[in-house]
Amino acid sequence: MDEDDDNGFQAPTGRFDMPLPEPLPEMPADTKAGFIALIGAPNAGKSTLINQLVGTKVSIVTHKVQTTRTIVRGVAMHGAAQLVFIDTPGIFKPKRRLDRAMVDTAWGGARDADLIALLVDARKGLTEEVENILKRLSSQQAPKVLILNKTDVAKREKLLQLAQKINEFVSFEETFMVSALTGDGTETILDYFASKVPDGPWLFPEDQPSDLPLRILAAEITREKLFERLHEELPYISTVETEQWQARKDGSARIEQTIYVERDSQKSIVLGKRGQTIKAISQSARKELSEIIEAPVHLFLFVKVRENWADDPERYREMGLEFPK
Repeated sequence: MDEDDDNGFQAPTGRFDMPLPEPLPEMPADTKAGFIALIGAPNAGKSTLINQLVGTKVSIVTHKVQTTRTIVRGVAMHGAAQLVFIDTPGIFKPKRRLDRAMVDTAWGGARDADLIALLVDARKGLTEEVENILKRLSSQQAPKVLILNKTDVAKREKLLQLAQKINEFVSFEETFMVSALTGDGTETILDYFASKVPDGPWLFPEDQPSDLPLRILAAEITREKLFERLHEELPYISTVETEQWQARKDGSARIEQTIYVERDSQKSIVLGKRGQTIKAISQSARKELSEIIEAPVHLFLFVKVRENWADDPERYREMGLEFPK
């Protein structure tokens, strides 16, 4: 294990709901900026689409439903317009306290946006989950657009029928058909939103793709690798926290993270036989983190059992969620 550097820089803690920075003092004339909330059922492809629109990874993507737990803002520059896309948790029928917090956060993101984009998995069509979202969406005041995703694997005739059926529930200003995976159709979406956001100064530096603090992004990257490796075996309620981040004198970063599970049996699954599973998770996360911060990363993962953590208000604050009563 690398020795700790006592004089190393300790990164500050961060929150998902950190305040917006002050508008930049110098920028081109006729600038525009606005917030676009991306909502939909779990696994509709919201995180994949927002990464495509921003042009870099700002939100984790796994096969596990309800992977996104809180609001993540991704910033896309399109001409003189700055588009701040809000990736929200999937909207579903909540069963537990964590579920309720995630759904409340998703609708909160929609309420505060300049525009709302509903993303629907074209292969699944008009499911009960989508119908429930449409019923509540009709009361939202912001202009709304419909985005049908996964058009690369759906027939065009089915897409047109689906678009017509969904527009009978809510009158959308525009309907777009895209493949979030390949990026097909995303340029049209950017053109549209750039024309619709209000005039005003940019809200973020133009080279900042997200408002997510690095220590939170690092935890999310490891959580993604955790779920990719243990998709079937591990409950999605498991979480990761970055406990320490030190910038070392040689330019590298030393990161300590803890994976929290709810039972000893889950801890054994994460560790794997002779520690092989957690070693593979660490290697994968370290590689991606090194690419993101463009510096070597020394990643140390620990696994701890924290029973009933989903009932602990402090854990919700760490994730930027309101604790449901």
